[in-house]
Parts: sequence; structure tokens; C-alpha cells
Amino acid sequence: MNFLQPILILLFLAGVISGQDNERPNVLMIVVDDMNDWVGCLAGHPDTRTPNIDRLAQRGTLFSNAHCAAPVCNPSRVSTLTGLRPSTTGIYDNSVKWPQQLANIESLPRHFKRNGYQVFGGGKVYHHMPGFNRSSDWHFYFKQRFDGHYQSQLHAGKDTTNFHFPSGFPLNQLDAVRDLERPPRNPREFDWGPLDKAIQETGDGQMIEWAVESLKSNQPTPFLMIAGIYRPHLPFYAPSEFFQSFDASSIKLPDILRDDLTDLPPAGQAMASQRREDLALVKSEGKFRELMHAYLASIAFADALIGRLLDGLDSGPSADNTIVVLWSDHGWHFGEKQHLHKMTLWERATRVPFIISLPEAQKNQSKCNAPVGLVDIFPTLNALCGLPPLPALDGQDLTPLLNQPTANWSYPAITTHGYNNHAIRSTNWRYIRYANGDEELYDHRKDPHEWYNIASLPEHVRTKEQLRGFLPVRNTSPLAKKRKP
Repeated sequence: MNFLQPILILLFLAGVISGQDNERPNVLMIVVDDMNDWVGCLAGHPDTRTPNIDRLAQRGTLFSNAHCAAPVCNPSRVSTLTGLRPSTTGIYDNSVKWPQQLANIESLPRHFKRNGYQVFGGGKVYHHMPGFNRSSDWHFYFKQRFDGHYQSQLHAGKDTTNFHFPSGFPLNQLDAVRDLERPPRNPREFDWGPLDKAIQETGDGQMIEWAVESLKSNQPTPFLMIAGIYRPHLPFYAPSEFFQSFDASSIKLPDILRDDLTDLPPAGQAMASQRREDLALVKSEGKFRELMHAYLASIAFADALIGRLLDGLDSGPSADNTIVVLWSDHGWHFGEKQHLHKMTLWERATRVPFIISLPEAQKNQSKCNAPVGLVDIFPTLNALCGLPPLPALDGQDLTPLLNQPTANWSYPAITTHGYNNHAIRSTNWRYIRYANGDEELYDHRKDPHEWYNIASLPEHVRTKEQLRGFLPVRNTSPLAKKRKP
């Protein structure tokens, strides 16, 4: 593929699109899929290797208490890129094709496009399945090829109803999957292992090569580029070099409390059970450490791609006038609460890497511990780039924290999973309230692992009342999945 072709398209667009303002900062947004807080600068796991994310944190503001709006890909990404919570839009899961249901909703890319920015993206920005990426948001979009047998078929729009894996399914050789009465929730993705490919031969690698070539060129400014990296999402495939960089036998296993579920209310028990069969499978087959190895390798792979992207920016003409924003759409459980996957309201599924690095003249390396949400990105970038204000956004402008990371901050981070199920994360507390009224409360000063639900203790009635006051007032009914005509 000729990576310069999209650049020429953008150069052409510069001549036909008005409102260009060279003094406005450019924006490079990096979106990572399913990356929890296992990054070096967040100290989430001692064996992780993320030197490039860490160097970005060294030149910007690291939000150490950042949380997604939803622990699922589609609602999280829609929320982040619209500044609206799932409880506002009614998008709670991956089944709703939001461009069909919310055709007139403003998004960050389209807002920037309307206000004179050249807007281009690639990879997984919105949900990657067909019908989830609105073409009117972009001047140009690089369509990524996804690594993995099933993903390639799906992304090509082919019928996967009767899809069969090649012999040896899955790559990890869990032949027991074939005989399970209840196989993994999504067996087509439940795979991992090294790829016999160079970085630039992978789908993610090709998207990054396009982005790097674009950043190195004299592209029209101001621009917004959003690069969506698919890893470390399942299947945990990465070039073999990233597997070889870890000693699987010495990887530290997560801290797990054996009886961690005994103090959960029924709604919490139900949420924890969603992927329990997957966890049971990998443990019964003796593959848990191997799965962790693959996840860490996939994180290291994503980090290397981020490094290439940052190097491309730094060596290009826009290095001194570009805001860099990095975020992951949600976290990932590795056995905490006996859960393997995302889709919960606990810290492991909600806490994510989130960094904002300002242009050269404004860089201020810092760490901010205030609770913030990804829903805050849209209003923040809108303010930093001097664009017209948008009414009725749910997120908050974070520029006061960028200017002074220790400034007073009265807002918690709010995560929603399903209709009227919410988690409120303040500086010290996590409060969860389910649709049926069940509650959980965790004191992060004493219980960072969220092992002890203290919601029933009378001394915490006042704390619960205060946190309950932040629950969304509006809880929009779930939007229906739009059927094919």
C-alpha cells in the first residue's frame, strides 16, 4: 500500500476547506483497546514493559485516577468521543450501531471538522465492526486489517455464521474447548500466541506506519489525528519478539482474595459471574500464567507501536504545536472477583491509562490524582483548541487540573454498565449502586484491591449519601439494536 496516498488527499483538502488557523494546536489522539492499568507509570503490574507510555507521561500530565464511562468497547468509545455518558445516550453495549440511532449527535471528530480542522483517523477508534464508524466524522480514514482468523473475516464484512477455525484451534491448543458444554463466551476471540510477523506486517503496525508517514509530512494544519490500536484486545496475538522478552515462569500473578465474592450483593454476584466459565477453563487447563504472558506481550506490542507514533511526531514538522492524548477504553480483569474479562464496575475494569501532553511551550510534567473520566476529554480539548463551546456535555473541562494538578476538584468519575448500574469513584471511595438498589462501598485508603464491601456498616451511611448524590439523574432506556431491513 502507498502510505503517501492519504497524505496527498489531505493536501488536496487543504485547498477546499476553509477556516484553517495555523495557530491552533494540532491534536494527536492515541486510543488503546482493553489496556488496564498494567503500565509502568501507574505501577499496575511489576512485570509490565511500557517505556513509551512512560516517556509520554514524563512530558505531560498523567491522570492516575482516571476511569472509563463504560467497561465495554462501544459505549466507552461513543461516550468519550461525544462527551455524553451511556445513561444520557442509551448506549450500554456493543450491539447498538450508534450512527443509525443517534445520527445527529455531535462528536469530537465532527466538531473539530466543522471548525476548520483536518480530521483523519485509522484503526479502531469507534467500535471496529461494520456500521459503527460514521463517515461524516472524517476527511480520511485508514481502514485497518485486524490480525486473527475470525477478525479478518468479520472486518471484511464476510458471513461468519459458519466460520471454522483452521486445524489446531485455538492457537493456544486448548483442545478442551471443543468438548465444552458451554464454551467461552466468544470462542472466536478466545485465543493467544506469538505471530511469526514483523511489527510492520501486522494490522496495527500498518496503521501506525500510515500515521507516522502522515505526521512526518507537511500535512495541512490544524489537524486532528486519532490512531486506534487494537491490541491488547483479545485474541492476545503479538509478534514473537514481545513474547520472548518475558520469562513466563516468573510473571507475578495477581493478588486474589479467595473468598472475595462472599460480601457481594446479588447484583454484584451476577456481574462477577459473566465470564467465570472462561476463567475456569484456563485454570483447569493450566493456562492462566500463559494467558497473562500473552496479555503482557500484547501490552508491550501496543507500547512499541505508540513509541513509533511518538517518534514520527517528534521528527515531523508539527512536534512543537501538537497536543498528545492517550487513553484506553476500559480495563481488564485477571481473576479479580473471579472474573476474566471486562464488563464490571470494579477498579480493575474501570481504571485506565490517561495522559495529556501539551505542546512544547506548555509542557508541564506532572501527576494528577484527582478522579477524572474519559468523558472529560471532549470538553477539555474543545477548550484547549479554542473551539466554540458545546452545550449539555456530561464531561468536565480538565484545564484547571492541567494548570494545577493539585487544584480542588469536586467531581468524581462515573462508570456505567447496563441500565441504571453505576459506580462513583471519588479520591478515596468507590460506591456502586445497581438498578435493583443493591450497593457496594470500598475505602481505597485501606482497601485498594476492593476486597471488603463495607456498604452495610452504619458508620458509612453519610458517605453513601454523599456519593449517591452524584448518580446520574437521567437514565435513558437502552437503545434497541437496529435490525437489518
